Amino acid sequence: MQRLFPVTDQTAAREWSLAELAEAYAYPDPDVPWLRANMVSTLDGAAQYDGRSQPISNATDMRIFGTLRALADVVVVGAETVRQEGYRPARARAEFAAAREAAGQPPAPAIAVVSASLELDFSLPLFTSPLVPTVILTGAAAAPERVAAAEKAGARVVFAGDGVGVEPDRAVRALADLGHRRLLTEGGPRLLGQFVAAGVLDELCLTLSPMLTAGDAQRIADGPPVAAPRSFALVSLLEEEGFLFGRYRRS
Repeated sequence: MQRLFPVTDQTAAREWSLAELAEAYAYPDPDVPWLRANMVSTLDGAAQYDGRSQPISNATDMRIFGTLRALADVVVVGAETVRQEGYRPARARAEFAAAREAAGQPPAPAIAVVSASLELDFSLPLFTSPLVPTVILTGAAAAPERVAAAEKAGARVVFAGDGVGVEPDRAVRALADLGHRRLLTEGGPRLLGQFVAAGVLDELCLTLSPMLTAGDAQRIADGPPVAAPRSFALVSLLEEEGFLFGRYRRS
């Protein structure tokens, strides 16, 4: 891997350690809520292939994926992505154990699932055996029997909207109230589109995959367009094997 931006005296291609990746992707202020997204896209804009992101990823992308999780307090994900990607609880990583303990974090981040209907399979390991209890973000008008089923499975249900849906800004505040200030969302595209539209996304970590898929796959963000394009500034750009790993912050 090599750093393309900003240019330093250590830009030559070499293997990066996990500690170096963690430093490169450190959150700016652990005491202030910060919502970061991590997504991958092909050259022609596809965020998935055959409904999954793994086919357009590579080993380095997965190392960064793991590093971003290891830095986060909570991983926020949409219910459809949980179903399509077969989400499991975040695991403890021995390489990051000391850093997480020093930062006052549990061994692994919590997973927070955004779901209006709560139509989820509560027998999955995500709910039955997480290291940190899974959070479900939903609206106050969610079906009481589904709320009860989620809580019986061990999930913590948090209301972040007055209707059946979740309001993105309230979701961020609700998670911060639980002590989760280093937020990471892995999508899917519909959830990311909601965060973008609400103006609550602080940072985008985008992997540009040197692949073409054509077809009608979703982009990284889906949903109605914003009134005006949101402006983000490039913070850093890494490269390996033709994959570009960009980090952008809200201007």
